[in-house]
Amino acid sequence: MQPQNPFAISERFVPATAPQADDPADAKTWWFICQGSNLVVTKAEMLTLPQALAPNTLGIATVRSQFLGYLDGQPCIATELTDTEALPAEFEVKNLRLLYGELPEDLFAIAARAVQIVEWDRTHQFCGHCATPTIQLPTERAKRCPACKLRQYPKLSPAVIMLVYRGNDLLLARAPRFREGMHSVLAGFVEPGESLEETVAREVKEEVGVTVKNIRYFGSQPWPFPKSLMVGFTAEYDSGTITPDPIEIEAADWFSPGSLPPVPGKLSIARKLIDWFVAQADQ
Repeated sequence: MQPQNPFAISERFVPATAPQADDPADAKTWWFICQGSNLVVTKAEMLTLPQALAPNTLGIATVRSQFLGYLDGQPCIATELTDTEALPAEFEVKNLRLLYGELPEDLFAIAARAVQIVEWDRTHQFCGHCATPTIQLPTERAKRCPACKLRQYPKLSPAVIMLVYRGNDLLLARAPRFREGMHSVLAGFVEPGESLEETVAREVKEEVGVTVKNIRYFGSQPWPFPKSLMVGFTAEYDSGTITPDPIEIEAADWFSPGSLPPVPGKLSIARKLIDWFVAQADQ
């Protein structure tokens, strides 16, 4: 039942927060050059990421860097792009979502990690308590305030995503922000003091007005847009009539596996929940 995770880091990658002391001085590095959820890639028949001793040797201007680890023994470093207009002609900027299936799996998974760490680095240059410039700790992914000693770590926003079913039908909904015609399963962020299962029940009730039972864990997936962790569940319909929230939900209904509307792409755990349910119905 565990879904395949396109953001999974393979055993070929060894995470680290700093390079090893015995790394060769001339070791080529994989550079994950980020700007928001976008990355610099090489223009080629097969997309890849820049490799160099440093970005400035490629003519690319960056600020700050975060060491990510080693892929097959080769250093991986994330850094922030400062100027897209000045990129050399052999490079381009592409959104992380569009790189799924274009980059090799290992590089894509590390890139997803890189965009989150670069965003954290960019937004935590100062202490959130006293506004003093922070110091990057060398042995852990953390920043410390030299004045009040507050430590700040990369933060994740946990969210639940759930497939609600009634017999052989599944509940799909459409949010106003979706592309034309697309429907998906329900989702929502976890609130302080809630268990994941309580969030599932609350979000379903708030968004479509029905209650659920038999809430079961399905799988999880990092979602770096910009810093979520999606925790997937299935839940069985218990009672109530579908009544969409007038602000968050444009339409919602029950669908049979043979008559689904347009649904999310294969990158998301939403699609994996839907594909799993359809596969169960075919058995």
